[in-house]
Amino acid sequence: MERKAIVPNVFTAFSLSCGLFVIFKMSMLQPGAVTYHNVFVSACILMLAAFLDLMDGAIARAMKVESEFGTVFDSMSDAVSFGIAPAVLVLKTLSVQPATFLSFLIVCSAMVYAISGVLRLVRYTVTSHQIQGDKEKMAQAKANFTGIPITAAAPIATSTILLLVSDEFNNLCAISSTTRVVVAASVLFILGFFMVSRWKFPSVKTLRIRVSSFSVLLFTTLIAAVVLFGAVHHFPLVFAGLTWSYFVVSLVLSAVRIVSGKRLQALEDFEPESEEDEIS
Repeated sequence: MERKAIVPNVFTAFSLSCGLFVIFKMSMLQPGAVTYHNVFVSACILMLAAFLDLMDGAIARAMKVESEFGTVFDSMSDAVSFGIAPAVLVLKTLSVQPATFLSFLIVCSAMVYAISGVLRLVRYTVTSHQIQGDKEKMAQAKANFTGIPITAAAPIATSTILLLVSDEFNNLCAISSTTRVVVAASVLFILGFFMVSRWKFPSVKTLRIRVSSFSVLLFTTLIAAVVLFGAVHHFPLVFAGLTWSYFVVSLVLSAVRIVSGKRLQALEDFEPESEEDEIS
């Protein structure tokens, strides 16, 4: 392996180490001993893992050292850091009594989430290999994801559990431990379903906004200021708001696309016939 080809894999290994650290650290905590600080630190580490996962692919493309080994290694790293680690984080944070319905519910939801994440990665890897060389299909695959990416599902799951255990949320809306478990399990089930679904989720990297450069800079600056201010003073709310915004907006766009497609198909029967059709 060439030296320059090792650089992206170093980022991937670092991302994998972040996921493993969260798994091992949370596993060492006693049941019921998980605090908001533990969840907050774990969430930050998983955010770092997501950033490193984004960087390894960008570096590999920039250096033109993309390889089959790197692709498989990246998928395995994502399965651990964004499939298993968030599930373990949710399980250890809630810490329900064993041999109860709630424990059965949260364990099943965590298994559905993790298995769906692995299946999503396998499908993505196989599909990418099949369309290799087809520029049109590769462009379509980069513009929209089939099923929510596991790198987007993990922040949603992490931000949700962080919000549920935060004092800020509980002061605004106090909920019982049973409700907290049901909400977390429902979120994991929903994310698992959409990871293996055929719903289209847009890729942020391919978004094109047709406005002036000055407007983009001004708008970006304002958004960054609001987000940074909110993250400093209300991190759980801002984190959850950003991650869920992507999910909700993606579902709305997919629903609009489906409805528009059905309308177009319905209008095909009312299109005027050509002269050749009339003659025949």
